[in-house]
Amino acid sequence: MQRLRPALVAALAAAAALCGCGESARLPSGADVGPHPTLVEPVKRVLPTTHIAPSKPWQHGQLPTPAAGLQVQAFATELEHPRWLAVLPNGDVLVAETNAPADRPDDRKGIKGWVMGKLMSRAGAAVPSPNRITLLRDADGDGRPEVREVFLQGLNSPFGMAVVGDRFYVANTDAVLEFAYTRGQTTLAGPGRRLTDLPAGSINHHWTKSLIASPDGSKLYATVGSNSNAAENGIEAEQGRAAIWEIDRATGAKRLFATGLRNANGMAWMPAPGGAGGPVLWTVANERDEIGSDLVPDYLTSVRDGGFYGWPYSWYGQHVDVRVQPQQPELVARAIVPDYALGAHVAALGLTAAGRSPLPGVLPGAAQSGVFIGMHGSWNRRPLSGYKVVYLPFADGRPQGQPVDVLTGFLGPEGEARGRPVGVAIDSRGALLVADDVGNTIWRVTPR
Repeated sequence: MQRLRPALVAALAAAAALCGCGESARLPSGADVGPHPTLVEPVKRVLPTTHIAPSKPWQHGQLPTPAAGLQVQAFATELEHPRWLAVLPNGDVLVAETNAPADRPDDRKGIKGWVMGKLMSRAGAAVPSPNRITLLRDADGDGRPEVREVFLQGLNSPFGMAVVGDRFYVANTDAVLEFAYTRGQTTLAGPGRRLTDLPAGSINHHWTKSLIASPDGSKLYATVGSNSNAAENGIEAEQGRAAIWEIDRATGAKRLFATGLRNANGMAWMPAPGGAGGPVLWTVANERDEIGSDLVPDYLTSVRDGGFYGWPYSWYGQHVDVRVQPQQPELVARAIVPDYALGAHVAALGLTAAGRSPLPGVLPGAAQSGVFIGMHGSWNRRPLSGYKVVYLPFADGRPQGQPVDVLTGFLGPEGEARGRPVGVAIDSRGALLVADDVGNTIWRVTPR
């Protein structure tokens, strides 16, 4: 009986997790959003709160719900797990059809890992990676592409994309690749040049690698998420991770630009406050799980060269995570407080500057300067959070006010996920594009 007890306990824990057990949020709606969010005490539980929106993709005729004054249509359908978007200089749209790499045998080991795998499968996140980038061309501007070609294939969980001059870059899960590119090309050939390696390996927990070029084109910036929730795999497994890397585009040499960002994804350049200096890099980051429905808010923040943002030792500045041992008080003492909380567990992934898009002018009270954010949606919170696209206005180079819902309705009436927004981009005509990896669709939002 003694030998059976651990297995029995593990089985009960797995069953309880799959049933969606756990505490609920106690903060009023919106209290965990803004430049000064309300931060509560961590909740300590043997089993983390699990609350999954099971995937049930859009039925014929169903659409997300746009904000008043906006309209939405499907730009491209029947894609395979579209996650990330890029708009080429000639207006062509690239979509990375991708998912986690198959070769990470040490990720999600044990009972907890098995449970997480089942939960992600229920959420529609366990499909094989198509490992390709597809090009979509809407030459006549009717919001429906006439050309659909495989731009690149045979990749390794591709994600971030960037074009600088006559070079195209893609961030695979383990490296940044460079290809020769001619404006108007619909297909790239050859294996490309391996510009630089990125941390991957047999765990590779947060596998996505976002990518953006510096305004002058001399550098690339790549995000690398952590290999765990709170360093439970050991700090040695986190070398070079939970960070943004700066890569010299000419040589491939790289350095750590910012650290302590558990899972940064989308990046965007925004004007500096007061117009002093060049543009400032901003990113959205997903914070840690398993300390309650109200913690920790995911966030949007400016990124300082050499800045440390807390992970894994502290959260939202200098709030120590006691689960992480040994601690590093000297690092915690300089942990930067993020600029703007987006809400606990919303899973903010997509980020793009509004630029000259006409959409903010339609939204109530929205300044023209601002960013669109794709929120993939929670699994470690009750009630569900995220599952929408929002606009956050900026004034004098900083976020102002409250996020404005732009595209909602991804959750059905029974709490099912008809879609989950990921990457966002502004197309050549100012429309907002949204990659929906559960709905296998790219949505296009325009003024009504």
